[in-house]
Amino acid sequence: MIPFGTPLVGHYDGRLVAFSLFIAISSSYAALDLGARVTAAGGWLRSAWLAGGAAAMGLGIWSMHFTGMLALNLPVPVAYHWPTVLLSLVSAIFASAAALYVASRKKMGRVAAAAGSVAMGLGIAGMHYIGMAAMRLPAVCRYNPLLVAVSVLIAIIASLAALVFTFDYREDFAGTTVAKVISAAAMGAAIFLMHYTGMLSASFIPSTELLDVSHAVGISSLGLSGIAIGTLVVQGVAIVTSSVDRRFAIQAQELQTSERFHQIADILRDVLLLSNGDFSEVLFVNRAYEAIWGRTAESLYADPRSWLEGVHPDDRRQVQEAVQRLVDGEPIDSLECRVVRPDGSICWVRLRAYLVREARGHSYRIVGTAHEFTKRKQAEEEIRRLSGRLLQLQDEERRRIARDLHDSTGQDLVALATMLGQLRGSIPSGDRKVRRLFSECKALAERCVREVRTLSYVLHPPMLDETGLEDAIRDYVKGFSKRSGIQVELELSPRLGRMPRDVELALFRVVQEALTNIQRHSGSQQAKIRIHRNSNLTLEISDFDHGASASVSRGKEEPRFEVGVGIPSMRERVKLIGGRLDIEPGSQGTTIRVTIPLTGEGT
Repeated sequence: MIPFGTPLVGHYDGRLVAFSLFIAISSSYAALDLGARVTAAGGWLRSAWLAGGAAAMGLGIWSMHFTGMLALNLPVPVAYHWPTVLLSLVSAIFASAAALYVASRKKMGRVAAAAGSVAMGLGIAGMHYIGMAAMRLPAVCRYNPLLVAVSVLIAIIASLAALVFTFDYREDFAGTTVAKVISAAAMGAAIFLMHYTGMLSASFIPSTELLDVSHAVGISSLGLSGIAIGTLVVQGVAIVTSSVDRRFAIQAQELQTSERFHQIADILRDVLLLSNGDFSEVLFVNRAYEAIWGRTAESLYADPRSWLEGVHPDDRRQVQEAVQRLVDGEPIDSLECRVVRPDGSICWVRLRAYLVREARGHSYRIVGTAHEFTKRKQAEEEIRRLSGRLLQLQDEERRRIARDLHDSTGQDLVALATMLGQLRGSIPSGDRKVRRLFSECKALAERCVREVRTLSYVLHPPMLDETGLEDAIRDYVKGFSKRSGIQVELELSPRLGRMPRDVELALFRVVQEALTNIQRHSGSQQAKIRIHRNSNLTLEISDFDHGASASVSRGKEEPRFEVGVGIPSMRERVKLIGGRLDIEPGSQGTTIRVTIPLTGEGT
């Protein structure tokens, strides 16, 4: 016999307690996973996932609670009023629905999180105490108000954690699985603690009142196993369905994005190509390839390097080398080449390409573009041809003026000086004033002769045509130093030799313009000219302006380089003979460097 008024003493089945904790954790994991699907879905699918997720999550929380209740063994028979049990399940489902709704919104502020956690916490607490009210046993249940309040507070805090975790992990990212497991363990432990705190708050006092056992059923171990297994199956199906649906959603999104990408790419006039890291497989090429290369896209898919066959033979080597450097990690930036179409027509393209690297730094994609600029290139070639013709006419005019000055004006001035000398002898020795005027006129005429000869030489030195660039530069530098006072160091390659007439003339004009620039703008009293010849010919003209801040800054910004049209003219001359001109400012002055390839001309 149990004394009246003494609380019943029960004990917990450790296996069921542990199983209830497992169910709590698995339910929490399902909640985190379902939160992502509710967030990602839209329209009626969102409502469907919200309802299904709430049912699966609510069933899991309720199953954990019911398993925990059955883990308590009392010394009296216990039955359960099934309508009340069903009401507790409904309470758990509604609490889960509120949680998923709040956690799946675009934004979750503090107010929404607090309201949602209170609603969910009260729903879970209500589920627990409604479930306790479903118990039918010969005893009266008494509650400790403090422990009840603590259990409700734990339920609210656990709900807040569930909302935060679900909101944070609703988007997929690397490492989410481990983070979800840890978060689910924390959430499950909180729900587990709330339940057993609520159980601890209850005391069962024996009673002799007649029990109302209508609609009450007993739960056997077999029934408990059915509830637990059914709950785990429902959760498993929910998680698997969510995973499959997520995968299909990702594939559908990728397909939609891919189709949209293809539509946009095929509108482009530039070639867009994607391939794997070693260029052994073309993943995508737009239709502009067919228009520019004159070859089908299918042929490129079949042979990823067949596009190189369309590159002009004279340009193919440099393009192949650039592609190899690209595979090794060096991007292609604005490489110009010609493409020969199967019908024989030629177009100019500008190539750009770079590697796409994964997080670990390994390359797994080449992204390449080809922009056709044939019309622009043709216009540039025409401008260059006209510019070359203009420079040629200018040089011919200089040569004509130089010849006229030397042969006509110069000779006339020489004759004038001679006649003045003869006339001076006929003037009486006593007329000193007239003799002095004749002497000044003769000196003036002789000075004009020298200046005309100098101007004639500067316009076009005859030595350039007769003996070549080396002698012409030596003679010009000698006269320049005498006229300007600037000391010029000359360093010439012993193998300089003769070169084509247009090359020698262009280099001589560069030397002229550069020395004139030093005299007018540098302020340097020293300069150096160096001409070196091997496979290339290199011409360098340097000043030594130690206070050359202005010179340096102007060297960096060509429009501020106060040389009129000198620099553009030099560049154009050098470009016409296939070379390149660079201006390199430095702390000790400025260097103008001309590089001309001499392949095939001997070294």
